[in-house]
Amino acid sequence: MRLELKDLHVHYGKIEAIKGISVVVNEGEIVTLIGANGAGKTTTLKTISGLRKVSSGQILFDGQDISNVPAHERVDLGISQAPEGRGIFPGMTVLENLEMGKFNRKDRKSEMDEDLDKVYTLFPRLKERATQAGGTLSGGEQQMLAIGRALMARPKVLLLDEPSMGLAPQMIANIFRIITEINKTGVTILLVEQNAQQALQRAHRAYILETGNVVKEAKASDLLNDPAVREAYLGTGAH
Repeated sequence: MRLELKDLHVHYGKIEAIKGISVVVNEGEIVTLIGANGAGKTTTLKTISGLRKVSSGQILFDGQDISNVPAHERVDLGISQAPEGRGIFPGMTVLENLEMGKFNRKDRKSEMDEDLDKVYTLFPRLKERATQAGGTLSGGEQQMLAIGRALMARPKVLLLDEPSMGLAPQMIANIFRIITEINKTGVTILLVEQNAQQALQRAHRAYILETGNVVKEAKASDLLNDPAVREAYLGTGAH
C-alpha cells in the first residue's frame, strides 16, 4: 500500500492552490505536511479524500489512479479522514457518531463490534461518554471522537487535519501519543499539523509546503534539527 501524489495541481476557481506537488506516503509511515496557514495543506488532504477536484496530475493509491474516484468510494478503498474542525455530529450520541464511520462497510457485525472495542481501548473517555451527545464533549474529546469515527471505516491510510488545534498542552501530548499507537497497529498516517514540533517528533518523514509548493522533503528528525526550519516553524527558542 502506497499513496502517491504526482505533479498534483488543484484550483479554487482561477486561483491555483496546489501547484504541482509530488508526495509519497509509504505503507506503515507517519508522514507530516507542515507549513504556514494558506500553504495548501488542508487542500491537499481534501483532494486526497475526493472533496476537491484534481485540476491535473494524479493521485495513486496502491498503484491505482484514484484522481476521479468519488469520495465515498475512496473510503471503501481504505482512505479515511478526521477533518479540520472535527466535523462531528453534535446532536448525535458518541456511539452514533462512531457508527457513522462504518456507514459504508459491508462486513460482519462482529468485525465492526471488534473495531468499536479497539476505538474504546484507544479512547476510554469515549466509552464513558457513549450515550452523551457529541456536542457536549470538550474540544479534546471531540477530537478523539473525530479520530475514532475515521478509524471505524477501517482505513489503510488515515488523514489527520490539525488534530491538536485549540487543545490544551496536556491533551495535545495525549492525542499525539495515540496517533503513534494507531500507527503501530499498522495504519499509515498522513498528518497536517500547525504544531510542527509535535508533528516532527512523531513522523518518519516530512514535507514543507509554501504557497502550494513543496519546498523541502526530508526525514522528520533531520528537519527537527535544521536551523532554518527551527526558525521558520518551531520558533528560534525551540528545543
